[in-house]
Amino acid sequence: MAFGAMDKTGESSPMAEINMIPLIDVMLVLLVIFIITAPLLAHSVRIDLPKASSEPVQKKRETVQLGIRASGEMYWNGQAVDKAEIALRMAATARFEPQPEVHLHADRATPYEKVAQVMSAAANAGLVKIGFVTEPTAER
Repeated sequence: MAFGAMDKTGESSPMAEINMIPLIDVMLVLLVIFIITAPLLAHSVRIDLPKASSEPVQKKRETVQLGIRASGEMYWNGQAVDKAEIALRMAATARFEPQPEVHLHADRATPYEKVAQVMSAAANAGLVKIGFVTEPTAER
């Protein structure tokens, strides 16, 4: 329903303007509400904590270099060892804290069976961090 002017001519024309006063009133009420409630939302408890000077203890994780040749020879940090020696060293290494990472260097022609046996022995000994070391390919 449109309201027109109250002139005496009897012709009424619709009003083409929007009344902005109620919209501005609602906006100002909402602004006041937000101004009042904003500090309440950022409420925090202030606690005076004690001061202490200490540095976090970070132990450097050691690495074990385990090499496997295609012929089946195995090397523990550069020393030639046999399967029994590897199992003993893995069991002893698994007890270290933090546990060292085992970096597995396998020759390109090494059968997967030998690599799988070494990984199985490491898992049975309790070593959980095993990584494969590769050489990057030459990009063209």
